[in-house]
Amino acid sequence: MHCHPWKSVITKPCVSHVLSLRHFTKHFQGTKSHTFLRTRFHSDTHNVSTKASCFKSLSTTQQNQIHLYVDTLLQWNQKMNLTATKEADEVMERHIEDSLAILPPIKTCYNLQSNGLYNQISLIDVGSGAGLPGLVLAIACPDWRVTLLESINKRCVFLEHVVTVTGLTNVKIVRGRAESCGHDVMYREKFDVAIARAVAEMRVLAEYCLPLVRIGGLFVAAKGHDPKEEVENAEKAVRMLGGSILQISPVDSHSPYGQRTTVVCRKDHSTPQKYPREAGTPSKLPL
Repeated sequence: MHCHPWKSVITKPCVSHVLSLRHFTKHFQGTKSHTFLRTRFHSDTHNVSTKASCFKSLSTTQQNQIHLYVDTLLQWNQKMNLTATKEADEVMERHIEDSLAILPPIKTCYNLQSNGLYNQISLIDVGSGAGLPGLVLAIACPDWRVTLLESINKRCVFLEHVVTVTGLTNVKIVRGRAESCGHDVMYREKFDVAIARAVAEMRVLAEYCLPLVRIGGLFVAAKGHDPKEEVENAEKAVRMLGGSILQISPVDSHSPYGQRTTVVCRKDHSTPQKYPREAGTPSKLPL
């Protein structure tokens, strides 16, 4: 059965006010345009890496969507703190290629461990920030249903704008904290995959993400070159929250920032109702 894509929308659990896109867009009037970046992308993409490029495996339409996303990211980054990366080719190496490199471990583990169809995954990106990796995965996998969970309003407005610019129809933007959404019946144990990149240590991520994953689904953490000790320290927390660690996989990093690692956990049984704990507690008192 074909899953119809979701219309992009910002939903606001426990939020009283969301500033409009117009409010932020007006601040960019007179800002130097980054339209030139798309031209430079097309001419310089072959310099991204000497390794096989995940980006090059995308269709022309998907590559154009990536160009539009990075162009918009750099333009808005002049007024907002979205990324420390300032150059287009660096964004491609450090963020786009690394985000796409997460896909093979997800596919392998999902096909082996989960009772669902890989091409119909519902995924939530917890602490999405500038849309990494969730927005990139939504472009690469247009049949997936992708939810971007972000607590900061300005970033949600940016994400909504990017979705409009790129024409994505399979993305839903939710403003809220993982600790609240983890108890919301709309989100608790509703996703095939929960993913987080550069958000927190594994013990904290497990409490943010596992309550959102259905039984049989996956929690995926994108980590640095050697997270072994961090993962070992998180094993107890993962078990308490209903999961088990499946594998720690080095991924093909196309950036100059060192090897990346993908940690994949399986949701074996329901998360106890007391988790996640109230906002702020998981990071202050990790399990």
